[in-house]
Amino acid sequence: MMERYPTKKIYVGDVAIGGDAPISVQSMTYSRTANIEATVEQINRLHFAGADIVRVAVPEMEDALALAEIKERTSLPLVADIHFNYKLALVAAEVVDCIRINPGNIGSKERIKEVVKACKERGISIRIGVNAGSLEKDIEAKYGATAEAMVQSALYHIKLLEDLDFTDIKVSMKASDVGRTVEAYRKLRPLVPYPFHLGVTEAGTIFHATIKSAIGIGSLLLDGIGDTIRVSITGELEKEIEVGRAIIKDAGRAKEGLNIISCPTCGRIEADLVKAVAEVEEKTKHIKKPLNVSVMGCVVNAIGEAKHADVAIAYGKGSGLVMVKGEVVAKLPEEQLVEKFLQEVEKLARE
Repeated sequence: MMERYPTKKIYVGDVAIGGDAPISVQSMTYSRTANIEATVEQINRLHFAGADIVRVAVPEMEDALALAEIKERTSLPLVADIHFNYKLALVAAEVVDCIRINPGNIGSKERIKEVVKACKERGISIRIGVNAGSLEKDIEAKYGATAEAMVQSALYHIKLLEDLDFTDIKVSMKASDVGRTVEAYRKLRPLVPYPFHLGVTEAGTIFHATIKSAIGIGSLLLDGIGDTIRVSITGELEKEIEVGRAIIKDAGRAKEGLNIISCPTCGRIEADLVKAVAEVEEKTKHIKKPLNVSVMGCVVNAIGEAKHADVAIAYGKGSGLVMVKGEVVAKLPEEQLVEKFLQEVEKLARE
């Protein structure tokens, strides 16, 4: 795994992005933002799900005017998502922690200048959000709807902001397919010093979105690219956070919580492994300490995996072993193994 790419550190509210900051996870509400009660309820759901940042759509002036009360009633850093109407950004900038603009549809240089001025006055950051589906006409005419077009769009608008002496920037370049998305981020990464917001847009329902995001976001994280992420799922908000955190952890970019190793189902399994792993997942999800734990269903791989795990179960016929740091601490009947295993996990988590 490559070292994480060094970038400028910026802030969205009190959440640092880039530099040595942890990779943050964000999502977006789906309620009409002007519906303050519904939007506040969704933001609070995301807060309890573990989101670091939340974005809200601001398509109309009444949405922009609702932001002040929403901000007052919630605690997550708030990003206003602006398309087409730059005046909405000017109103939102008085309240929120970051403005997201899409260069392909926000309008003239003068309009961008006004947005930058408003963000400067409040000391808030700007996300340049390039989307393959809404590129500037001249760039798309020259390059097509390609990764190179996305890079050129990002470079053009980064320079616009830099020429206005504004550098509290993060950049996203999203397409609905994994290949173009990954190619665009890889092309741009060595060319600019700013943090990247990763995501595969319009990724679909949870099954396809999880796969696309794991491939796209995961491969970039392994390349050392990425500072904040959003997993786009057509579905429940909490799943975006759950999947996002799992991708960061399994890509080795977060040192928090349990890494559960369990064998695939096969004819050698000598216990109800599915039930055991489900119980372990449910009863350890509160643990933040990074631990490797192993739940293995037969003797073929169990002992080898257990030697490298912090805590392990090695099932046999009707009984099995619980091991800590490679040492056997108990040999018990099958029905007692998970309880003993969980006790040892909790003990290590407290140390």
